[in-house]
Amino acid sequence: MTTPVKPLAARVPGWVKVLAAVVVLLAVLFAGLRLSVLPGLKDLFGTETEDRSGPALLESIQDISRYDAASGNFQVVVDLEKDTKFLPDAVRGSRTLYVGAGTVDAYVDLGQLGKDDVRVNDDRTSATLRLPHARLGTPALDPERSYAVSKQRGLFDRLGDLFSDNPNSEQAVQKLAVRHIGDAAKESGLTARAETNTTEMLEGLLRSLGFKEVRVDYGD
Repeated sequence: MTTPVKPLAARVPGWVKVLAAVVVLLAVLFAGLRLSVLPGLKDLFGTETEDRSGPALLESIQDISRYDAASGNFQVVVDLEKDTKFLPDAVRGSRTLYVGAGTVDAYVDLGQLGKDDVRVNDDRTSATLRLPHARLGTPALDPERSYAVSKQRGLFDRLGDLFSDNPNSEQAVQKLAVRHIGDAAKESGLTARAETNTTEMLEGLLRSLGFKEVRVDYGD
């Protein structure tokens, strides 16, 4: 009596089928990732970009009484690495190298002047002004000069990007870049430069109005 031969599919264990499916999925995933980074292939399917944004709405208007007296340009290289305990970087982890470029303005708030902060003698030839110390504005990151140099992500992070609303988000490195630029501005002497420029501006303005002596002091 001949023993019936079982189909090939029936002889393959279930775990082998699962493993084969995972291998195929990963092969397709990484093939797609390599396709996206190879030069000349990203437009293979004729991708088009269309801006469907609505018009910008004016939310509020604020009067500004400050004098922007100096502006500094800064650049910082952010190296952000995230690791997971007990898992290799190839499985779970990321590292981003990002160049952040931005500006910081230094200003003097002339709106804080009171009646006692401006003194003029009787013949209007001498003037003394007391101004608040210069302050630093909020660092502004320039998207035209900021860019990611490299991105390394583990397998789980790549899979997570597929289901994320904001894949490959650079928000974390951008925040770090802004913070480092702000710290650098504090150590740059930008506020001292702003006070010097403000003094020169006021001296030139008042001298053009006939004042021979002009003194500008700074204090909180």
